[in-house]
Amino acid sequence: MLWIGLVLLYGILKGIREILKKKALGRNTVMEVLLMYTLLSFLILIPTAPKAGGLDPEQYASIFAKSFIIFLAWLCSFYALSCMPVSLYGILDMARVLFSTLLGVFLLHEKMTIPGTIGLVLVCAGLYALSGLKRREKEESTNVVQTSSEESAATAKGSDQTSDREKRIWGRITSTTAGVVILAFLSSFFNAVSGTMDKVLMKGMNETQLQFWYMLFLVFLYIAYTIIMGTKIRLKGMFTNPYVWMLSIAFIIADRALFIANRDPASRVTIMTLLKQSGVICTIIGGRLFFHEKNIKYKLCCAAVVIAGIVIAVIPFGA
Repeated sequence: MLWIGLVLLYGILKGIREILKKKALGRNTVMEVLLMYTLLSFLILIPTAPKAGGLDPEQYASIFAKSFIIFLAWLCSFYALSCMPVSLYGILDMARVLFSTLLGVFLLHEKMTIPGTIGLVLVCAGLYALSGLKRREKEESTNVVQTSSEESAATAKGSDQTSDREKRIWGRITSTTAGVVILAFLSSFFNAVSGTMDKVLMKGMNETQLQFWYMLFLVFLYIAYTIIMGTKIRLKGMFTNPYVWMLSIAFIIADRALFIANRDPASRVTIMTLLKQSGVICTIIGGRLFFHEKNIKYKLCCAAVVIAGIVIAVIPFGA
């Protein structure tokens, strides 16, 4: 079915985007990348503005709520990714499957089946197994929150751009491995909430309306954040970072594919959540090819356990 192919496309592009984010963060600070990323993505959508109207106040409010959730998710994910191997981040990000299931049980009152329970146990086991990295390599046991020399140079260049307020907040969180992992899990949770909202929102609007307004609100939110936090932005560095441009294009294509898939009445959130995780293979392989990350085989095994749990959870055994 078309919607399955579209979600697979989203998943693959999602994995590629994590690699592009990591490369972009090697040249600019987190806020420079985030601001340019959202601004470029919105500018690409400007031609669709004439078709984005016609919503009522409640719908605009709902889209703004989604934008605020994504605003928080991206802050957490970008700061986590700036301090973490992309292959490890890609696996931790699969925790959104767990969060999506829990949201369905507690908010939508969906029943928890035996396969679903087994699947969740495997997902948790795969994520927990990542702690084995500490025993497999001394470098990662000493500091899982590692950065490449390119990223370290970017951090040094961008240190003057980071306000004292940001250093107190984000610096304190990312100074420990536990803090960075918590950011990755928070990002997964917020993305799970947003993904659940997409299916509901698409019942009352089309993909053009949702994509245009939520990106516009995101631009306003990041501009407001930059002003409130007193962050200095190097405009020249932002516009000359090719990875941000590629990131924005990949993001727009992926989101449009996902919104179209959500509009299909036959699409199922549980299956879509599974298909989205196809991107983890891209992040693990990309981590090896572009960042020379280690323990790739071990990470692939952890990812396989998580994916096995997801498959067991979503396949209707005995149906």
